Amino acid sequence: MGISERGGELGASAGPGSIEVVTGSMFSGKTEEVLRRLRRARIARQRVQVFKPKMDMRYGRDKVRSHAGAEFHATAVEDCAEILDRVNGDTTVVAIDEAQFFELELTEICDRLAQRGVRVIVAGLDQDFRGEPFGPMPLLLAQAEHVHKLHAICMVCGQAASRTQRMIDGRPALYAEPIVLVGGSESYEARCRAHHDVPHQTEIQAEN
Repeated sequence: MGISERGGELGASAGPGSIEVVTGSMFSGKTEEVLRRLRRARIARQRVQVFKPKMDMRYGRDKVRSHAGAEFHATAVEDCAEILDRVNGDTTVVAIDEAQFFELELTEICDRLAQRGVRVIVAGLDQDFRGEPFGPMPLLLAQAEHVHKLHAICMVCGQAASRTQRMIDGRPALYAEPIVLVGGSESYEARCRAHHDVPHQTEIQAEN
């Protein structure tokens, strides 16, 4: 079933739809910022639904949680096409956490929701551990009405960090490592451009 055939029961909100993207490196407060917006939406008596990929089970199946400890009920989905099937007809705000793990199809789904009058809030890493564009995030950044890029603190120098450093046994992960590895502070650090290090295997061999 194509996207154009999905979500037939989805109702439109009273206001204009839009896409908001909250992005940045790990530990920059993306989920915390999304949850702040959702709490305000709840106070305004808007109907809110939150979705996340099933692969992210760090804080349980039915919630999203910030590194600061704030949490919100969420629905875990196998793929992004499932989001349209699960959005209720009276929902006015849809939030999608860890969007970088979804397929490129997510951009079309977010656009479809916004066209129906839903406020779509998306959070995700704009760069993978290599410092390269991550999943559907570049397209989402381009199509969003509002973009909020957050920064963490570099674990080396204390300056603003915009990149995510993957660590393996205390050393920077090689470029050839798999892009997707769900983890937290045990596997990742926030780094600035100057201290972000992604060595290639040939560089390691040259050192030895």
